[in-house]
Amino acid sequence: MKIKDHFLSQEIFEIKETETKGVYKTSPIPSNISRYYESEDYISHHQDSGSLKEKLYKFLQSFNLQYKKNILVDRIKKGSKVLDYGCGAGEFVKYIENDFKTFGFEPDADARKAAQAKITKATILDDIQKIEDKTLDAITLWHVFEHVENQDEMLNIFHSKLKDKGLLIIAVPNPTSYDAKHYKEYWAAYDVPRHIYHFSKTGMENLISKKTDWKMRKIKPLVLDSYYISMLSEKYKKSPLFWLKATFYGTISNIKALFSNEFSSLIYIIEKR
Repeated sequence: MKIKDHFLSQEIFEIKETETKGVYKTSPIPSNISRYYESEDYISHHQDSGSLKEKLYKFLQSFNLQYKKNILVDRIKKGSKVLDYGCGAGEFVKYIENDFKTFGFEPDADARKAAQAKITKATILDDIQKIEDKTLDAITLWHVFEHVENQDEMLNIFHSKLKDKGLLIIAVPNPTSYDAKHYKEYWAAYDVPRHIYHFSKTGMENLISKKTDWKMRKIKPLVLDSYYISMLSEKYKKSPLFWLKATFYGTISNIKALFSNEFSSLIYIIEKR
């Protein structure tokens, strides 16, 4: 499938299935990929611009932050050590820092600075190796794993940093959801070339099943993602009724996913063996 970078460059990229069935990779990956993040509108490094998109994002984010926190609260003790890998501007780190001994890793200097300005107790890092091996109870990646090219290497590093039976929690978009199939090449969550990998539910299960030192424990939905992704997709299509259409197709996607479990984004809760 050929996909345009609707967000920034308008360049065309191709998505091809990898040797792991259900896992796809963007091709080619630009050697200067950092420049594809250089936009004030890029949501991972967003500022409070007051735009309509920003307001909607903040509204949905408030629900998602509590939902994500509950996943941790239900599974690990208060005061446990948690690393948010790719923490961006630090919203999740800030949200959980009073409940857990919290670390955030962020490679981008501007985003790291924004995160440090928000937090009071957490520690923001520029190098994950500053964390001692076998000391973390959980590592979270909220819409980050799809940006990581050296995934095998990073899975090994995550494994080394977690305690026995520690949790790796990965949230990624699902290209086999209804909204992905509906919007096709306009589906905003393809987000090429920033999203290097694309994981169907089967693909992520296959990836983890190949690793003998990990075990898939639970798969949960991010229900609100279908609305935000549909809104961006409608805007890429230049729809004059993007709010209305996004609400309609986002709702249809969630209703269909109640039966298929193919939600727009999925959270994979994985345990270190």
